[in-house]
Amino acid sequence: MDTVERYAALSVPRYTSYPTAADFDAAVGPRDHARWLRDLDPREAVSAYVHVPYCQQICHYCGCHAKMARRDTVIDAYRDRLAEEIRLVAGLCAGRIPIGRLAWGGGTPSILGAEGLVRIVDTLARHFDTSDIREHSIELDPRQLSPELCRRLVDIGVDRASLGVQDTNPVVQQAIGREQPMDVVRAAVGTLRDAGIARINIDLIYGLPEQTERSIADTCDAVAAMRPDRIACYGYAHLPHRRANQRLIDPQRLPGPVLRMALAEAVRDSLISHGYERVGIDHYALADDPLAQAMRGGRLHRNFQGYTDDEGNSLIGFGASAISQLPGGFVQNEPAIGAYSRMVTEGRLATRRGHELSDDDRRRASIIEALMCNLQIDLGTDGGRFADEVALLRPYVADGLVRVAGTRIEMTEIGRPFVRLAAAVFDRYRTESGMRFSGAV
Repeated sequence: MDTVERYAALSVPRYTSYPTAADFDAAVGPRDHARWLRDLDPREAVSAYVHVPYCQQICHYCGCHAKMARRDTVIDAYRDRLAEEIRLVAGLCAGRIPIGRLAWGGGTPSILGAEGLVRIVDTLARHFDTSDIREHSIELDPRQLSPELCRRLVDIGVDRASLGVQDTNPVVQQAIGREQPMDVVRAAVGTLRDAGIARINIDLIYGLPEQTERSIADTCDAVAAMRPDRIACYGYAHLPHRRANQRLIDPQRLPGPVLRMALAEAVRDSLISHGYERVGIDHYALADDPLAQAMRGGRLHRNFQGYTDDEGNSLIGFGASAISQLPGGFVQNEPAIGAYSRMVTEGRLATRRGHELSDDDRRRASIIEALMCNLQIDLGTDGGRFADEVALLRPYVADGLVRVAGTRIEMTEIGRPFVRLAAAVFDRYRTESGMRFSGAV
């Protein structure tokens, strides 16, 4: 437990990209964004992500770029801006780019309404080639599903749904401002399956107030009984300096590092006992799910949506705060919805900041992704180039978290939860500047 207390609370990025979004800056703007869009190969499929930053209510724990929608006119206006941005971005590409994967996130994307979702999909189809989408996924609130909505989702091609559950314990739900009876979740899963959406993901969170090892194991048992294809259980990041809604959570009621580790272990033990395979550090999947297959085949990747089997090189993000990963680098849209809307209405890319990738960035990104996905890497001929970074791993080696043999680096089983610390060693942008991230576990 001494090791846990020393390392678990250290502040490190989640590494859904490298460099992380915290290291983007305004030196990269619309001109770079446009140039990188023009560089896309029209023969190569991209992934597309549509961000809808509105919810009917904001939960206390939420760390997303989301706002509470008070009027339908606000939602309608945002939908119109999304359609305009899609046309604008497509017009900058060298051809009719094929979309291989389409994902909706938020917020609550279904707040656009069935007709709003249809309109955005139709707009994408007019300006991109959507004839061969491999996976079409959407994040949903179980409390806001109806048979009609689910049928319309099937009509537009949705084949995977991700439901936010977080925790099934009523005491925990009250503490995080998301009261959601388990009967509602079961009904939502049944409604989706009845409509024809068979691939279901469930999202959980550990590290919430009032959670115990017993309560979170009960949550996992209840969720596993529904047999979703995937279960993600993320560590709660309490960052009230960034998200005002998180100030509604009493920090004194949050579990400390030792209990957080115990909660994560309880999740692991429960889900593995129910037949789920562990994927990376916070995902679990049934053996026949593409994510588990990618893990076993060494084809697992990591992007802004977490672990994925998506092997595409480019992702185009639409909507306020959305991030795009393009051949030249990363760009992020303006997160303030008003400013985003004005820029799109004026016919301008809504680029707020980004990062142009260097060769060094690309190599470090591949190392960090390999550690995050495979928990090991052989640096090969780059061993000498990164000798200083390998030397920084010595404390982790001494504490039994990492094994280093020549140019090969491997997380031990007890070190697996601390892989973000090992990844951070290769992050040249990490400094002692006081940048705050979530805890290592």
